[in-house]
Amino acid sequence: MIYYKESSIEGSLFVYCKKGVYLLSSALITGFPGFLARNITKELRQQHAYSKIYVLVLPSQIGLAENMIAEIYQDQLHVQTIEIVEGDITLPDAGIHPDTLEKLCNEIEYVWHLAAIYDLAVPKEIAWKVNVHGTEMFNRLVTQFKQLKRYTYFSTAYVAGLREGRLLETELIRPVGFKNHYEETKYEAELLVENLKETLPITIIRPGIVRGHSETGVTIKFDGPYFFVNMISNLRKLPFLPYLGKSTACINVVPSDYITKAAIYCSLSNEAIGKTLHLTDPNPYPVEEVYRAFVKEVTGKFPKGRLPLPIAKTAVALYPIRKFLQVEKETLDYLTWNATFDTTNAETILAKGSITCPDFIQTIPAMINFYNKHKHDSSFHIPIK
Repeated sequence: MIYYKESSIEGSLFVYCKKGVYLLSSALITGFPGFLARNITKELRQQHAYSKIYVLVLPSQIGLAENMIAEIYQDQLHVQTIEIVEGDITLPDAGIHPDTLEKLCNEIEYVWHLAAIYDLAVPKEIAWKVNVHGTEMFNRLVTQFKQLKRYTYFSTAYVAGLREGRLLETELIRPVGFKNHYEETKYEAELLVENLKETLPITIIRPGIVRGHSETGVTIKFDGPYFFVNMISNLRKLPFLPYLGKSTACINVVPSDYITKAAIYCSLSNEAIGKTLHLTDPNPYPVEEVYRAFVKEVTGKFPKGRLPLPIAKTAVALYPIRKFLQVEKETLDYLTWNATFDTTNAETILAKGSITCPDFIQTIPAMINFYNKHKHDSSFHIPIK
């Protein structure tokens, strides 16, 4: 038996059936089949969040997207469907076919914009085209959705650039500079979305550095903190590994499962409308403590001595060395960046859903265990330039 009922929650309509309760609404997600987009899609189905999910997919990614959807459908939640929409955020109307576009404009209630270039070493031209121009084009599309209830945009906590100290969720201040083109273009893109808050129901998500699942360690690529793991693994046969410079800075790394569940909860919370939220670790560890835990987990020994950071940066500036170590040179810029992220708004909202960030150090064994199983698989590694 299936019957429908109007809900006071978010003013939405739900369908009740033997298999569960499903929100009768449609969502559009960009960035599929990327890591966060696919995780969010999976979790949205587990939570029965929508009755239909459209995923915007680049033409070159259609085959991969189809395989991923087939894998997701193994959850047997057949009431909810996933439909591929071929498109490109850098094009007007995301390059969506006019007939499909008309359908989406009349149907879509929730939008998730995750499509972006996340590489720290990305050239400026490419980063600007996708992250800034692409967001500008996609914003214009979102304004056409007549039934829109939420536009959730994924930014990054590192829009702060070179600013240090305590960084607030309520701030979007142009810094004196950025550590790389990724940070710069994500700042410019967030600014474009911020300017729509007065006219659209927007929630901006600023994640910290994302790693694999806190319990399983599962990820699809070894970037971010994994660059340090690559370096440690490739040097593990040395008699000892030194600390890199001396730092009092903290590093903010968050597991993908926390980002997924927290972002979904916020996207369905009325309290998050018009808010920018730091989905960062409210209790981050010092860089040296994380590095020490990595070295111990990978090599079985603790680091010893110190290598001056200028020497380390000079070394990884040389292509043969950074290729051997499998580390992007931009990674070292975060070792001495002294900043902390305020999470007041995010924690206030997430407390109602009992959602907290898992402890980083305690979950490193699962992270390294997964890494060790796949470290020789080139598909997990980022090409070093």
